[in-house]
Amino acid sequence: MIATPSLMLAGTATDTTHLVALVCIVASVFVFVEYNSSSPSLMEFRDAPPFNRVRYFGLAATVLALTVIAKGVTEPTTLTVLFNIVGGSLAEAMDFPYSPVRLVVLMLPTEASADLIDNVRTAAGLSYLVSLLSLAFFVLALRLNNWPNQRGGFNVWTNLPTFDPTAGGDVVTRLERDGQLNIILGFLLPFLIPAFVKLASDMFNPIQLQDSHTLIWTMTGWAFIPASLIMRGIAMLRVGQMIALQREQAYLRTQGEDGIPA
Repeated sequence: MIATPSLMLAGTATDTTHLVALVCIVASVFVFVEYNSSSPSLMEFRDAPPFNRVRYFGLAATVLALTVIAKGVTEPTTLTVLFNIVGGSLAEAMDFPYSPVRLVVLMLPTEASADLIDNVRTAAGLSYLVSLLSLAFFVLALRLNNWPNQRGGFNVWTNLPTFDPTAGGDVVTRLERDGQLNIILGFLLPFLIPAFVKLASDMFNPIQLQDSHTLIWTMTGWAFIPASLIMRGIAMLRVGQMIALQREQAYLRTQGEDGIPA
């Protein structure tokens, strides 16, 4: 997935290829160690599919779609033309006042060419749509598969390695608070990032989106990170609900064993 733009786009610099190869090696080693270790360090919900699968395939679909569109600029084919037409139509439909796509277009400098504006609008609309579809698929899978305990158990330590249940306060309250913060931040980021870039452009040059690689990864990150935060927030709220339900069931069971009416 990481190497897709470098493999498909013509004219990729040698230094870029070497850097991408290094990133691929580091990422593969990290994922292999995380999924084969009994004591995880960073990766969350590794034993609670399809959380990471949905995020990965959503990210991969975004990178592939944007790469195909970028490839059509220099090597047009029937497939690239189809992706460009569909992506452009979707982007125009999502480019309404105060929408995230409109804000991304407005963050471009005034001297930006019409082609650059069209490319950014298409990439932003397509990547944002894929992130919304990934989010909808995860919510659907959560409802239909009794996630995250569809396999009979959920280990908080292995699935939430960065969350310390003993840090203080009620675990359910903290999970709900963190989940709500993730959802709020994920909702606001698509609006805040373009505004920040526009404000910061007065102090330094904005990101040069003329480069295909920069455009692909910038738009992918802009759409994927907020969607990932929202999914993480929903997952943490679901875990909190599951713990609260288990507490209630344990309380009722204890009441029954003691012969005290519940």
